[in-house]
Amino acid sequence: MSAVWASLRQTLLAVLLDRYAIVVMVGAVILYSFFYPAAYRHQVAGNLPILVVDEDHSATSRELLRRLDAPRVARVVGQTAGIDSARRQLEAGDAEGIVLIPANLERDILRGHPAKLVLLGNGAYLGRASWVLGSVADALGSFGREAVVTQAAFMGVPQAPPVTLVQRPLYNTQEGYGSAIVPGVAELIVHQTLLMGIGVLLGGRRLALGRRLRFDLPTLTGMALGFGLIGLFGLLYYTGFTAWVQDYPRGGNPLGQLLGGTLFIAATVAFGLFVGSFFRTRERAFQYIIATSIPLFFLANLSWPTVMTPQPLVWLSQLLPTTSGINLMVRLTQMDARLADVSHELITLGALLLLYGTLAAWRLHEKKGTEGIDLN
Repeated sequence: MSAVWASLRQTLLAVLLDRYAIVVMVGAVILYSFFYPAAYRHQVAGNLPILVVDEDHSATSRELLRRLDAPRVARVVGQTAGIDSARRQLEAGDAEGIVLIPANLERDILRGHPAKLVLLGNGAYLGRASWVLGSVADALGSFGREAVVTQAAFMGVPQAPPVTLVQRPLYNTQEGYGSAIVPGVAELIVHQTLLMGIGVLLGGRRLALGRRLRFDLPTLTGMALGFGLIGLFGLLYYTGFTAWVQDYPRGGNPLGQLLGGTLFIAATVAFGLFVGSFFRTRERAFQYIIATSIPLFFLANLSWPTVMTPQPLVWLSQLLPTTSGINLMVRLTQMDARLADVSHELITLGALLLLYGTLAAWRLHEKKGTEGIDLN
């Protein structure tokens, strides 16, 4: 046990005294926590295209079309003959939303009956969908309030608004792009900076020795614990302090975050030790991070629906700690999920910890002799 603690202290000292490691494992985490979310604080979408399916063809529906085209966020780019045609254009990326005006809309309003409108958005892009649906909903609400006056003129007494909109955002309470994306990217930042730091230390040590690295089991265990403590600090820093400062959804399930976050970081460290064992120089770690950051985020299927991802890539994504880790932490942090709700992610991370821990031990473990990360 003393050898494990000695290796743990040596690893922490190696990180603190190596200028490359301290910059990427600690400095980059803190720097990104302030500068990355700032880009999304005041982002406003505009002129997003929507399609209209008008089955009523009345003066009321034409007035509604005029209202829909007025907001700066959305603009009507065309009318289609039916909902199937509009849906095909939506799926092709030609529009961000569809407004269906059913037949007899004007008749129902004049008779005092509740009128129904159908509003569809493209969920593949959460920020755009939120702005489009919100803008169109405001236009429909204004139209509904004025329709009350029209009803009163024909019915003789004020009637209830024929178009009623009830909005209840559950998790992304600000309905902003930053609140949807930044919390997930935070986990990716912690994962990538941790991997970069591990790769820098292992690659630099291997270059200095001129041969493949080998460690005894206590030394390897202490190294993993040291890297894990640094990674867990960064993860809790993002889910706690950064989320509070940047005013992103937070809180959720604190105990679940601690348990799930520890498992996520442990799987990341095991993955990093295995991948880092192939790095012959420090520079390989930076090259790996540059090449994989964007693919890892999209493979997590947080901003890109799983149903739109090719099945082989979905299977591949299950081998990456980021896929389960990002979804796990977002649900525990923002959605107040219980451990039972994220059992699949917990089991997957546990399996990845066992898999990559075994592979890292196979690559780095040596029964005789010790070759730790010394500072000389």
